[in-house]
Amino acid sequence: MTGRKLIMTFPVTATSHLLADYRARGGYATLDKVLHEMRPEQVTKEVAASGILGHGGAAFPAGRKWGVIKLGDGQPHYLCANADEGEPGTFKDRWILEHSPHLLLESMLIAAYALQVRHAFVYIRGEFDLPYRRLAAAVEEAYAAGYFGERILGTDFACDLVVYRGAGSYVCGEASALITSIEGRKGYPRNRPPRLTVRGLYQRPTVINNVETLANVAAIVAMGGEAFRQVGTPKSPGTQLVSISGHVQRPGVYEVEYGYPLAKFIHEDCGGGLNGTPIKCIVPGGISTKVLTAAEIETVTYDHASLTQAGSGVGSGGMVVIGEGTCMVRLLQVLLRFYHHESCGQCTPCREGMGWMHRIIDRIVDGEGRPGDIEQLIRISHANDGTTICGMGDAAGYACVGILAKYRDEFEYFIEHKRSRLDGRLEVAGVTA
Repeated sequence: MTGRKLIMTFPVTATSHLLADYRARGGYATLDKVLHEMRPEQVTKEVAASGILGHGGAAFPAGRKWGVIKLGDGQPHYLCANADEGEPGTFKDRWILEHSPHLLLESMLIAAYALQVRHAFVYIRGEFDLPYRRLAAAVEEAYAAGYFGERILGTDFACDLVVYRGAGSYVCGEASALITSIEGRKGYPRNRPPRLTVRGLYQRPTVINNVETLANVAAIVAMGGEAFRQVGTPKSPGTQLVSISGHVQRPGVYEVEYGYPLAKFIHEDCGGGLNGTPIKCIVPGGISTKVLTAAEIETVTYDHASLTQAGSGVGSGGMVVIGEGTCMVRLLQVLLRFYHHESCGQCTPCREGMGWMHRIIDRIVDGEGRPGDIEQLIRISHANDGTTICGMGDAAGYACVGILAKYRDEFEYFIEHKRSRLDGRLEVAGVTA
């Protein structure tokens, strides 16, 4: 977005997913350099020096995670790429799998070498069709070319990779639930400690990183960790693939350098609201992040510190633009329906709380809202915060409280008048209430 060459940018063509095209862009040259010129600990040192944060939502430093793995400890280590991109509004990992799967595979091989991993996994969302077919074909190409298996590129390094398809569970995007799913059990999140880097897959040290996080590894090693840090901001190095959708003129996947003005990105790069519709608010990083109003967008830069200060977050990189004319009560109903449906049921606060919140919002939309419903939604949200094994209960609460804090008047009107105050108005530029 800034005019400089960004980390993930490359030409997307009808053949960009193929090995020949990837090699023409210098693909697997970094792997060759790593295997012949670098020690495993040197690779981890470069990743740590880059300061790259996880791109799946938690923003945990990848170098710190890798650094927990003890090399030469006599036990198997595992590496998992989390491709279970289930956060509504997020589709940037899918873009990597469709258009440059070899970028992920080369980066995973480099990570496997650094972490002394013999068997690696890609856990891919079960609903993905084209991404799965592209990735599976790329794995076959890589094996045929000698990039996986025994004695890779004439060295002693060996690594095999399994592409594991999920079964449609949103919760399996959580790292420990992903692991239990690979092990063949119900995808329930685990209590921690122990951390997954100590006891993960098959009770062995395991590193799990998001697809985009891992896809950056080849570039980090090729350019050096310190050079990578020159892009972005000191606290948010590098770039973020942002998938933007909703009431926006030019939706799609954009590579954004951290620190870039959010208003410029939405209004100039993405063309602003759909058909000129004024923007009401945005969900900046998947529905688990709190909404930002149109006024707040003007003062925020796209990086972790700025978005956190504004009361939201980068999240999973899935940005949804919401235009004027949208009823926030009905929007919250859609979000809470999703969370209720996707709760795995393991934790009582989440299992019961999601259903309770869903029933309340349904009642409001049906014209049967009660004066205490708003406060009840807030109380349930707070009760779920920090009381569940994974972060799903927290996330639903963040979404709910975030919308109620800024659009409470719409809920009060709906409860009092038994309808949205937007009902009966003309649709604005294709945006419905």
